[in-house]
Amino acid sequence: MPQVLDVHAVRAWCALALEALGRDREEIDAINVYPVADGDTGTNLYLTVESAVQAVEAVFTGLEPAPPALPDVVHAMAHGALIGARGNSGTILAQLLRGMAQVLAGDAGGEADHSENADGDSLRHALRRAAESAREAVAHPVEGTVLTVADAAADAADAHSGDCGDVARAAYDGARAALDATPGQLAVLGRAGVVDAGGRGLVAVLGALAEALSGDPVAPPAGRGVHHARVTAGHSLDCADGEGPAFEVIYLLEADDRAVARLRTRLDGLGDSLVVVGGDGLWNVHVHVDDAGAAVEAGVEAGRPYRIRITHFAVGDAHTTHPTSGSAPTGERAQRAIVAVVPGEGLAGLYSEAGATVVPERPGEAPGSGELVEAIRRAHAREVVLLPNDAELRHTAAAAAEQARTEGVRVALIPTRSAIQGIAALAVHEKERRFDEDVVAMTSAAGATRYAELAVAERQSWTMAGICQAGDFLGLIDGDVAVIGEEVTRTARTTLDRMLAAGGEMVTLVLGDEVPDEVADRLERHVRETYLAVDTVVYRGGRNSALMLIGVE
Repeated sequence: MPQVLDVHAVRAWCALALEALGRDREEIDAINVYPVADGDTGTNLYLTVESAVQAVEAVFTGLEPAPPALPDVVHAMAHGALIGARGNSGTILAQLLRGMAQVLAGDAGGEADHSENADGDSLRHALRRAAESAREAVAHPVEGTVLTVADAAADAADAHSGDCGDVARAAYDGARAALDATPGQLAVLGRAGVVDAGGRGLVAVLGALAEALSGDPVAPPAGRGVHHARVTAGHSLDCADGEGPAFEVIYLLEADDRAVARLRTRLDGLGDSLVVVGGDGLWNVHVHVDDAGAAVEAGVEAGRPYRIRITHFAVGDAHTTHPTSGSAPTGERAQRAIVAVVPGEGLAGLYSEAGATVVPERPGEAPGSGELVEAIRRAHAREVVLLPNDAELRHTAAAAAEQARTEGVRVALIPTRSAIQGIAALAVHEKERRFDEDVVAMTSAAGATRYAELAVAERQSWTMAGICQAGDFLGLIDGDVAVIGEEVTRTARTTLDRMLAAGGEMVTLVLGDEVPDEVADRLERHVRETYLAVDTVVYRGGRNSALMLIGVE
């Protein structure tokens, strides 16, 4: 029976791609030398596909028990990848998926609308459109990169007749062969003795497609056996052998096509590695620049930028600096240390007073794995407990922990999802205990702490609690919107009541600078009068902190 690409195959493809990238993430990170040797390509690709998976699952869940139509699923896949795209390779992968979705949904050039499934011809067209659209999105395409691998996959698919399973297998085989050739096409890869990291990730995604359609695992890429050389940071798409720009800037942008065309020209003059993907009013912008502020200002002039992420290509990046470099502390190591990612200056002071080495999380500028490893080195201890305090940092933190272990540090990663959980973990930390016992106690305390955050809605959108309007206050409990309100105190009180309905002994409130003291007074009084034997402690988050964080233990 001919194999077709239907909604269930797309769903399986996304899940298998996430599984494959999770399995290969560290390997891909390790061979990441181009366009910048920052060792995060595997992690960025994983996070991009993770966002696509979440969007696809939301479509299925929202329409159960009836299955969604193919256009709905592929559009969700592409949109999820677009809004969750990380780094250069993640942004290009998002455009590849968008190109495929345009054909599979019948949006590109009058292609037929396959509401139930797509055949081999449609998949061939989709792979070709994907490769073309990715190349169009990159300001200065370079051979020997993921673009070359995507072209080869499309060429191999075009040369092979058959059903979707045959086409996908041919595309995968073509991509594998092209990946093996990348060190001979790009000098920086040849010198390091590695294949292109972005191309390696795309091969994993295409292998997942072939497996989803055939049900049979694919052979691993031949490039898995490459050796890893130590490399230097600063390589860029336009000047691979010189010092590159200092910052990576990424943001989502709401703007029309004409404004984006002007933006491309302006950003191209500011830096390199420029990739702008998307369409229909929503774009993902990626660029490497020395002046991050100018790149953001260009976005403001073009439309409305948000989810701004600025990463500094620090000289001390974990993947580019030798462990024995002069930046490392000298002298006798401490036995144990805590390293924590903390939003806000007030909380940073609180964590520092508790003895933790702090990594600041600035708005739109999440720390990279290199910054976390540098903090672990700075802590200068034989044993380190790492608190990421953000669900989105778990893979970055895992990569940093793995790097630190190669340098002889025993690292335990506690998967804290909020700074509130980190506070609970710190409260039970006892350095005199055995390491394992201390980690278990801290993990238990963090896991027993429910957390919430108050935020302001940026625009009208659908949430688990209903439709919110721009400017509404949102109460997010354990990461999900649970309360929508028009006033901060009432929204916080309702959020607290939801959390305390399941019981609790301690409430922790962390207030941002814009929240007046009387709000905390009202909330403390509400807890005291409504819930017997529940204590409340209040901290100031300081500049760059969330509007309000709430913890219940």
